[in-house]
Amino acid sequence: MNGGPDSGVDPEVMDLDGVDADVLPAALPGNLDEDLSDEPFDAAAFDEDEFVGDEVPFYDGDAFSVDEGELLPVLAVVGRPNVGKSTLVNRIIGRREAVTEDTPGVTRDRVAYEAAWNGRRFTVLDTGGWDPEGEGLRASITAQAERAVALADAVLFVVDATVGATDHDEAVVRILRASKKPVVLAANKVDGAATESDASMLWSLGLGEPYPVSALHGRGSGDLLDAALEALPVEPGLGHLVIGGPRRVALLGKPNVGKSSLLNKLAGENRVVVDSVAGTTVDPVDELVELGGKTWRFVDTAGIRRKVNTASGHEYFASLRTAAALDKAEVAVVLIEAHESITEQDTRIISMVVESGRALVIAYNKWDLLDDERRHYLEREIERDLVRVPWAPRVNIAARTGRHMDKLVPAIETALESWDQRIPTGRLNSFIGTLVAAHPHPIRGGKQPRVLFATQAATRPPRFVLFASGFIEAGYRRFIERRLREEFGFAGTPIDLSIRVREKRSKR
Repeated sequence: MNGGPDSGVDPEVMDLDGVDADVLPAALPGNLDEDLSDEPFDAAAFDEDEFVGDEVPFYDGDAFSVDEGELLPVLAVVGRPNVGKSTLVNRIIGRREAVTEDTPGVTRDRVAYEAAWNGRRFTVLDTGGWDPEGEGLRASITAQAERAVALADAVLFVVDATVGATDHDEAVVRILRASKKPVVLAANKVDGAATESDASMLWSLGLGEPYPVSALHGRGSGDLLDAALEALPVEPGLGHLVIGGPRRVALLGKPNVGKSSLLNKLAGENRVVVDSVAGTTVDPVDELVELGGKTWRFVDTAGIRRKVNTASGHEYFASLRTAAALDKAEVAVVLIEAHESITEQDTRIISMVVESGRALVIAYNKWDLLDDERRHYLEREIERDLVRVPWAPRVNIAARTGRHMDKLVPAIETALESWDQRIPTGRLNSFIGTLVAAHPHPIRGGKQPRVLFATQAATRPPRFVLFASGFIEAGYRRFIERRLREEFGFAGTPIDLSIRVREKRSKR
C-alpha cells in the first residue's frame, strides 16, 4: 500500500522543506494528459518554489503543552457586590481577564486565575457579590462565594472605603471568622492621600489593619499583595492543582441552553450558578472532571449572543472571553435545544468552532422534552441547517436529569482521536492517485489540472497540502475532502485542504 509496485505511486521519495511529512512520493498517475503547455513533472528536480497558492497553515500547539501538576495556594477574593473585586483580581494577575463593569452582580461564579508576586505563584479565586440576605440568583452567587472561602487557604476581603462598613460587610465578617481562615482586609477605591482616612475607619470590622488600595489605578497593590503572601501558607492545606495535561473541552451554545447545568451534572456538584435567566454565566469557568477513567478540563462559557456588536458592557466582554476560551480548548461541545427549532445563532456558533479548527461534538440538550412529532422535524432541520457538519458526532442528552451522559465522553474521544490523526504520506498518495485516476478533475478551457502529490502538513486539525499542475476548483476540493472522510474517518474534526499550483515557466 505504501509505495509498492501495485500501489500506483512511484517509490522514489524526496525531501520537502517547510512541510512536516514522512516521505513524499513522486508524481501521482494521471489517466488523462495534462495541459500540453505544462512540462512533465520531474521528481528528482522538484522545487517547492515552483508552486504557488494557499499558504500551509502553521500550528504551534502552545495552548496544548503538558505541564506537570503543581499544587498552588489559593487566595479567595470576596466582598459584597460592586466593591471592585474583579478589578482588583485583574490588577493582581496583571491582565484584564475577569469581566468588569460598573454594575453590581456582573460576576456570578467562582473563577480561578493563576497569579505570581515576588517569585511566588498562587491561585486567585474571583467570586460574585456576597449578599447574606439575597434570594434566588443572589443566593446562588453567595453560595459560590462561601464555597470559595471553604476551598481557600487565605481570604482577601474587599470593602469599599468610600462607603465604609455596611451591615452586609459585618455579616460577611462573622462568616469569615467562623471559617477560621487568615483574612486580609482591602480598603478599595482609595485613589489618593485625601481618602486614606476613609480606610482607617475600617479598623472597626475587627480584621486588623485595612490596606488602602485603588484596584483601578494600582495604588497600594504592592503592600496588599505582600500581606496576602504572608497570609498564604508555604505548603497549601487545600490548594488548587494546576495541570496542563487534561484534554480541554469548551461548552458552547446560545444563552440558557443548559451549559452550566451540564457542567454541574458532570462535576457532581453545583460548580456554577444556574438560573432560568439567560446570560447567567459571564466568566468562563474551568473545572477538572473525572469521566470514563480520565481527567478532563471542562470550561463553561457565556452564551453567545446573536451578534457580538449588538452586545454592550459586560455582555460584550463575556463574548470575547468565550472566544478566548474556545481558542484554548481542543474540542468544543456545542449544545442545541432539541425541543426548539435550530436557529441561525446555533449554526453561527458551529461555524465559529469549525473556523477555529477545533474538534466538534454536537449535543442536543433537553431531549427529555421531545415528542415524536418534534423528533421528526428535528431530523429534517439537521439535514437542512447542519449540512456543513455531517461529520460531527451527535449525542442526545438531558443535562437536568443526567440522561445519556455516558455517551458524551465516547463522542469527545472520537472527535479528539480524529483531530490528532495523521495519515502516512505513502498511503495518502496511494489513495489520492486512485481517486484522481477514477474521477479526474473536469476539463476547463481545454486544460485538465492533475494532483502531482499530497502530504499531511499538520494535525490538530488535520491539514493537507495538494501540489497540482493547475488550479483545483472548489467543487473538486470538496469532493476530495468528502472522499478523505469516507476513507479515513475524521469524525468530529474539520479538515483544512490547501492547494499549491506549479507556476508556468517560460520556455527558452
